[in-house]
Amino acid sequence: MLILFVLIVALAVVLGVTDIRRNLITKPIFAIFKKILPPLSDTEREAMEAGDVWWDGELFKGKPDWQKLHQIPKPQLSSEEQSFLDNEVETLLKMLDDYKIVQEQRDLPTDVWNYIKANGFFAMIIPKAYGGREFSAIANSTIVSRIATRSLTAAVTVMVPNSLGPGELLMHYGTQEQKDRWLPGLAAGKEVPCFALTGPEAGSDAGGIPDNGVVCKGQFEGKEVIGIRLNWDKRYITLAPVASVLGLAFKLYDPESLLGDKEDIGITCALIPTSHEGVQIGDRHFPMNMAFMNGTTYGKDVFIPLDWVIGGPAYVGRGWRMLVECLSAGRGISLPALGTATGHLATRMTGAYAYVRQQFGLSIGKFEGVQESLGRIGGLTYSLEAMRVMTAGAIDLKLSPSVVTAIAKYHMTEMSRTLLNDSFDIHAGRAIQCGPKNYLAHGYMGVPISITVEGANILTRNLMIFGQGATRCHPYVLKELEAAANPDSEAGLKQFDELLLKHVGFALGNTFGALFQGLTAGAFNKSPVAGETAQYYKQLTRMSNGLALCADFSMLMLGGDLKRKEMLSARLGDVLSHLYIASAVLKFYEDNGRQVADLPFVHYSVQRNLYEIGRAFAGFFSNFPNRLVGKLLKGLVFPFGINYQLPDDEMAMQISDALLKPSVIRDRLTHLCYLGEGENDPTGSMEQAFLAVHAAQPLMKKIFQAQKDGKIARKLPLDVTINKAAEAGVLSAEEVAQLEQMNKLRFAAISVDSFKPGDLESRALQA
Repeated sequence: MLILFVLIVALAVVLGVTDIRRNLITKPIFAIFKKILPPLSDTEREAMEAGDVWWDGELFKGKPDWQKLHQIPKPQLSSEEQSFLDNEVETLLKMLDDYKIVQEQRDLPTDVWNYIKANGFFAMIIPKAYGGREFSAIANSTIVSRIATRSLTAAVTVMVPNSLGPGELLMHYGTQEQKDRWLPGLAAGKEVPCFALTGPEAGSDAGGIPDNGVVCKGQFEGKEVIGIRLNWDKRYITLAPVASVLGLAFKLYDPESLLGDKEDIGITCALIPTSHEGVQIGDRHFPMNMAFMNGTTYGKDVFIPLDWVIGGPAYVGRGWRMLVECLSAGRGISLPALGTATGHLATRMTGAYAYVRQQFGLSIGKFEGVQESLGRIGGLTYSLEAMRVMTAGAIDLKLSPSVVTAIAKYHMTEMSRTLLNDSFDIHAGRAIQCGPKNYLAHGYMGVPISITVEGANILTRNLMIFGQGATRCHPYVLKELEAAANPDSEAGLKQFDELLLKHVGFALGNTFGALFQGLTAGAFNKSPVAGETAQYYKQLTRMSNGLALCADFSMLMLGGDLKRKEMLSARLGDVLSHLYIASAVLKFYEDNGRQVADLPFVHYSVQRNLYEIGRAFAGFFSNFPNRLVGKLLKGLVFPFGINYQLPDDEMAMQISDALLKPSVIRDRLTHLCYLGEGENDPTGSMEQAFLAVHAAQPLMKKIFQAQKDGKIARKLPLDVTINKAAEAGVLSAEEVAQLEQMNKLRFAAISVDSFKPGDLESRALQA
């Protein structure tokens, strides 16, 4: 007891007396910490510091405040935004024939281009003071999603000017003169923008772009001015072939010290009219056969005045920071909107097709193999819509949550890929015959584009989500990094000492907390709600605690090597991602009034998230470089093993049943899906057949009973069966007419496109 008492007193003195603690503990740790700091390039540091921490920060604390989640305002469209969606957007959708656009014209028709420009589709983010519509992020997302269910080409065309590009950069960083010069023209559609960042030698590593500008003196409008002589070669630039104004990113150098004493100024962004001497718009690309405009641009020894730098001379060298800040917001709107559109379209059409299409005398949706895939389609679409709304809502709060938007971009594009594959499985031959009737083909072709752009998904998952999240979202690490980088050693040590005490307490709390929650399976965690979803809040809190613990151990033991352990860090990123997705689903469920019909979708989504969290943790533990530590961490977080399971078969069947009949949940889950009015429209045709087959069920029961009674022969073609039923007096004339119309619609819906000999060849020659 005496020895124990002495040890406790000694520990209290060491920790409690500042000078002793700093000399014996903090200084040695501070020295080690500075050595193991991950080396950050300037671009990495700027990316790390850009953007905001939001709900992701709560998930990293190990004990999320779920009341904060529920208090986040529900994003809603204004009356003006809803009117635009109901009128201008609907008019545009009726003008589009996506098959002709992609397969024959390889461009939007002239009247569509004119309509988009004249009606403010390029002006959704531009303030009203400059003639723009100044729509919210949720409106931007909803409009793009709605258009994408009709035409990916049209959606991308509208999406790009309202995402990262000249308009957004000007609004955030442009001088007043630049705003007055460009924004009215962009808003009115008189100017078409593009932004050139990617080149042959630099994609993900924007810091390595070879495109350069040199500060020098030159002639502009008959006067000698200080400007920049540019050389660039860019590719994959959307809207470049039709752009009138080019946003350009390049490295700027000042060898003659015309701007100061720094020669390597850094990445800079400028705005250049494409009509300017020396600007070259090169060849057009043809990404996955999609018809939206995408191409190359280059220039050699092109002189521009310094005033064309976005933000003016004060913003030279600040281009990368500008880009990552704006990209953090745009990444949360555009590609997530496309992914969600895929879900809305695939869910509504696949459910309809699975009901209309029959095999062995039954709708194929009654077969369990189809129900499994249809359940996954519906469950993923619910997650997509929940993430779309929550992420766009964050941007409407004037936040730029870089980690959250990276999660949204990666997982929403991957989910759309998964559910499209399932949709193709169910449609089978109906999905692979390309033609005017095929509503899935172009979306399928476009999925790899979404996977690739705005940061390829491999990069986003392996480097960005946890790479940024570990430092940005952790309550202490970024501050500790700043303290270690402080050129004033004494001030840095003092700051580090204060943070270290808090960090040690945080880590100890998570260690014991993880063990307690593991032993009790999170049963004692608090939930902000009662009912069926309460269990999920408790489990997500438990997993948040496990993430905080494992992140601390990883950074402590691996230091700078963690950045290079991409597979390991990506798994922790997966844990963070699925915590966010599950949070979005639970928030969506609450915001929509806790609808009973939503529960199968909520259960499916969150159970899938928990399973994926368990799978990511399992990979992390088994691959941790120090296997003993890996086993220790697993024992703390999952002392009885990882027991999360994928949703059971009953859950998939419940979702499938909801999608196989007209219902409120079906309409809410697919409310963005465009349904054409004519019988020749592919989505309209399928929906009409779906409704007609449902309406005819009482009449079909009459026929089945007549067959059972021996009045009508079995296994005859449906049209013959209808005639036999009429002859036998089973059906009235009106009922016969209804069934004949239903059969006509049904057959049209399941039919596929075919072409006369030579027809495709002649179209190819015309193209």
